[in-house]
Formats: sequence, structure tokens, C-alpha cells
Amino acid sequence: MRQRVQKLLDQGVMQIVAVTDPLTVGFRRQAMVGIHVEGDVESVADALTSMAECEYVVMTAGSFDLMVEIVCEDDDHLLEVINRRIRAIPGVRSTESFVYLKLKKQTYMWGTR
Repeated sequence: MRQRVQKLLDQGVMQIVAVTDPLTVGFRRQAMVGIHVEGDVESVADALTSMAECEYVVMTAGSFDLMVEIVCEDDDHLLEVINRRIRAIPGVRSTESFVYLKLKKQTYMWGTR
């Protein structure tokens, strides 16, 4: 088993990481933000990936050009990130925020069933 795991690690198929619960380390506000972009979506996505609060950045086909999961300390921090930083990125046309009230399920079981 140990050799198989090492082989998967060496091939870059698997990573072993620790996943912390944001609430237990002082980040009490999480939100998903849908973003409409004018122009180059990749340049906006690149700018978002450089922000520590943006945990998950996805280019999508659908109602939004990008979906971004944000983890913040509180509502003031969330407002600062969205209003002063995300909306200031060239090409961001509009945002829609979906504030998390309660996380019911979060798994990291991709391809293991």
C-alpha cells in the first residue's frame, strides 16, 4: 500500500494535504461570488487567484463567467474583498454574492468511490 501511495504522489495524481475548518481558525464568513466579465476572463481569473481570500476560482459556462469561493474573517472583511478589490479588477462587470449560512457537506473524495 505504501508503495502505491508513493507512486501516486510521484506521478502527481495525488496530494496529501491537511484541510482546516475555517470557522475554527477565525474565518467566520464564507461566500460564493458569481462574476460577469467584460473581455478576457482569464486575466480576471488570474487576478483573483492572487488573492489569499479566494480559495476556489472556476471559469464557468452558464450564468456567470467565473465563480469564486471567498473565506473571510467577518462581514466587513467580505465587503472589503468584494467592493474594493474584486470589483476594482479591470474587466469585472458585475458580481452576485451567495453568503454561506451553514455548510452541510464538504468532501474531498474525487474518484475514490
